[in-house]
Amino acid sequence: MSGNFNSRSILGLRFVSFLFVTSILVSTSEGLNSEGLYLLDLKDSLSDQLNHLKSWNPNDQTPCGWFGVNCSYGNDPVVFSLVLNSMNLSGILSPSIGGLVHLKKLDLARNGLTGEIPREIGNCSALESLSLNNNMFVGQIPAELGKLSYLRSLNICNNKISGPIPEEFGNLSALVDFVAYTNNLTGSLPRSIGNLKSLTTFRAGQNAISGSIPAEISRCENLKYLGLAVNMLQGEIPKEIGMLRRLTDLKIETNQLSGSIPKELGNCTSLQTLALYDNVLVGYIPKEIGNLKSLMNLYLYRNKLNGTIPSEIGNLSLALEIDFSENYLTGEIPSEFSNITNLSLLFLFENQLKGVIPNELTTLRNLTKLDLSINCLQGPIPFGFQHLSNLTQLQLFDNFLIGGIPPELGLNSRLWVVDFSVNQLIGRIPPHLCQHSRLVLLNLESNKLYGSIPAGVLNCQSLAILRLVGNRLTGNFPSELCKLVNLTAVELDQNRFSGPIPPEIRSCQKLQRLHIADNNFTSELPKEIGNLSQLVTFNISSNLLTGRIPPEIINCKMLQRLDLSGNSFTDALPNELGILSQLELLRLSENNFSGNIPSALGNLSRLTELQMGGNSFSGEIPRMLGSLSSLQIALNLSYNNLTGKIPSELGNLNLLIYLFLNNNQLSGEIPSTFGNLSSLLGCNFSYNNLSGSIPYESLFQNMTISSYIWNEGLCGGPLRACGGDSSYPLKSSDAPRGKIITVIAAAVGGVSLILIVIILYFMRHPAETVPSLQDKEIQSPDSDIYFPPKEGFTFQDLVEATNNFHDSYVVGKGACGTVYKAVMPSGQTIAVKKLASNREGNNIENSFRAEISTLGKIRHRNIVKLYGFCHHQGSNLLLYEYLARGSLEYAYTMKVTEKCDIYSYGVVLLELLTGKTPVQPLDQGGDLVTWVRNYTRHHSLTSGILDPRLNHEEKSTVDHMLTVLKIALMCTSMSPSDRPSMRQVVVMLMESNE
Repeated sequence: MSGNFNSRSILGLRFVSFLFVTSILVSTSEGLNSEGLYLLDLKDSLSDQLNHLKSWNPNDQTPCGWFGVNCSYGNDPVVFSLVLNSMNLSGILSPSIGGLVHLKKLDLARNGLTGEIPREIGNCSALESLSLNNNMFVGQIPAELGKLSYLRSLNICNNKISGPIPEEFGNLSALVDFVAYTNNLTGSLPRSIGNLKSLTTFRAGQNAISGSIPAEISRCENLKYLGLAVNMLQGEIPKEIGMLRRLTDLKIETNQLSGSIPKELGNCTSLQTLALYDNVLVGYIPKEIGNLKSLMNLYLYRNKLNGTIPSEIGNLSLALEIDFSENYLTGEIPSEFSNITNLSLLFLFENQLKGVIPNELTTLRNLTKLDLSINCLQGPIPFGFQHLSNLTQLQLFDNFLIGGIPPELGLNSRLWVVDFSVNQLIGRIPPHLCQHSRLVLLNLESNKLYGSIPAGVLNCQSLAILRLVGNRLTGNFPSELCKLVNLTAVELDQNRFSGPIPPEIRSCQKLQRLHIADNNFTSELPKEIGNLSQLVTFNISSNLLTGRIPPEIINCKMLQRLDLSGNSFTDALPNELGILSQLELLRLSENNFSGNIPSALGNLSRLTELQMGGNSFSGEIPRMLGSLSSLQIALNLSYNNLTGKIPSELGNLNLLIYLFLNNNQLSGEIPSTFGNLSSLLGCNFSYNNLSGSIPYESLFQNMTISSYIWNEGLCGGPLRACGGDSSYPLKSSDAPRGKIITVIAAAVGGVSLILIVIILYFMRHPAETVPSLQDKEIQSPDSDIYFPPKEGFTFQDLVEATNNFHDSYVVGKGACGTVYKAVMPSGQTIAVKKLASNREGNNIENSFRAEISTLGKIRHRNIVKLYGFCHHQGSNLLLYEYLARGSLEYAYTMKVTEKCDIYSYGVVLLELLTGKTPVQPLDQGGDLVTWVRNYTRHHSLTSGILDPRLNHEEKSTVDHMLTVLKIALMCTSMSPSDRPSMRQVVVMLMESNE
């Protein structure tokens, strides 16, 4: 406040001094009139680098001939207009502007003016139009503006103006247009806004305005455009807005508005755009929305709306775009949508809609974009979609759709995006999907499609991403794809492709992602793989590949993820693998590799996971592996022929979570440096020749005996006490008893292994081995598949703790699953996710297996724990630790929404800007997002956070990068609801470059 006061005081004193000087000049001279002198003083406060104001001559009698100045006619002309927009002016706006009392129009827009808006501008009592937009004004809106009773247009958008809109704003009785978006305005909207009877446009979006929308705004009877998007407004939408019968645009999206949508909005019959998205609105969509016969754009997405879509929606005959996505809407899709003949966009994705896709939708001849994904829709894809000539985007993924894909889809339409993944579709891939060479994304993964990839897809020149994972497709490697110049990603995992990978793969030079895991590819990996210089991820695991790894693979210098596991590769690894400095994941497990582990692997400073188990590596563990400072997920060297001592340098891997060295021929002691492995959650040293004491840290002391067995010289922890007989596992006097225990342990281990195999078999073949409720009305408890947590509670305990899964225990619902809160007899609270799997198909079974596979492997302090699972009477149950705030979108709801991708995108931006890897040392936060937030907390947002390899001398470049970094921080907000949408991210990135 003191800074503002001093600034205003100095400007005020300057204005008084100027008046004093000019009064003397006027009284002693016949020269330039008073308005000219005011303008010269205004010029003195400006920087005119392009010399636009060179005609402002102090020797003139009037300023009427000056550039940008317009005067009235007659014997005594006065200045009524000053227009200096887009003149590259900088500096401040002098208080002398208040001397131009006859001024009707002042336009200083699109310059570089700074400082505050002088309060003396309130003396320009004749002012009708004031344009100060697109400058760098700061401070508050002066209350003195309220004296401008003739003001009709006020534009101050795109500045840095702060503070509230003053209550005096309501005195502008003639005001028609008010534009103030993209500033730093705060506080509540003044209730005096209701006095503005002539107001037609009120735009104040992208500020920080808080409080509620005042009901008094309903008195602005001529209001047509109300824009308050991207603020911090709270409370309910006032029902009084329904009185604004002339309102054409209501844009109040991206706030914190709550409550229900008032039915009175149905009275705003002139509405053309209604944007309420990205709030926390609840309740039903009112049927009165159907009264808005002039409505063209209806955006209600990303709220918490529930109930069914009213059939009255079909009355919106002029609508062009309707988006109800990311809500909790239930029921069926109304066939009345077909009445909206001009409809071009219909987004209903990520709700809980059920039933079939209405055939009536195929009559919408103007439809260009249709997204019904992430619902519980059943039945076939209507064949009529293949006749919609304007259709460009068709997304139906993550439903329960059956039958075939319309065979002529794409023949009549210029398809751009087609995504039918995670359904139960059968048949062949239609041949005409890329008939018009516009297709960019084709995703048909996780269905039951068979046959070969059609030529029309293989020759699709526009194609960028092809995902066909998890089908029953056959044929050889589709080398024709390598001729597609725009193709960046090919994912063909989990199919039945066979034959060798051909040398023609050399032509896939633009490919960034190649996944062909879990197929039947044979022969050697061709050396031409080295031509794929843009490759980032390469997964050929679980095939029948043989031979050596071609050394040419080191030419793929962009590689971040390389998975060669589960094949029959032989011989030694190329030493040059250590050159792939971008590698973050390297999986070589379950092959026939031999020879020494290359020390050069220690140069892979970004590596987070190294899997080399199940091979025939020999020699010692390279000490250089201790230099892998980013290694976090796992270091697995188990089931090899490694000898020698465990290098103490491995104790430097302070981010490491899992360490597996079992089933080798290692000797010596477990290094004392392992006490530094502060992030370690599990390790295995069994079946080696280790000796000495187990490290004293509690992690090692408390591990189960299975982590250490068959190391004759080891002692301490769960083994025998150190200092006694060195024989293993017990003293010689207890040898018979030790043999008995060994035999029993082996027997128990064998039974456990059989049970695990049975569990995995049931998980892989649920439809064949576990009868559903449709096949068998009553199942015996023996048919359950159950892996109980160590706490020991039973399925019956879960039933009792949730009152047989009563709705009163529900804490969350996803598209196809429900989460219950269960307090067990021990007092422990857990989350029970129930996935109903008695429907036709295997989608939920796949989700069940995937979630067990993922969370069952992970034990990390920041990740929800999977305690156990159960298959019982047609239902799959997952048992988690209970998080009181429910902060994870995926573990509880199984809904991977756009906000998950936004977070990932934000991390990528942070990597690019800082030059750091996503994994950081624990003492710096453990991850890149935390590191950046800690840095900005202690050093603010300065260039020191940016990659030191970049040029920091170019201020505009640094400013741009810092702006992008702010966007990245928004993308990585802790709460998903606080993250922007990808649409908003794109807009912000585009604006940051202007």
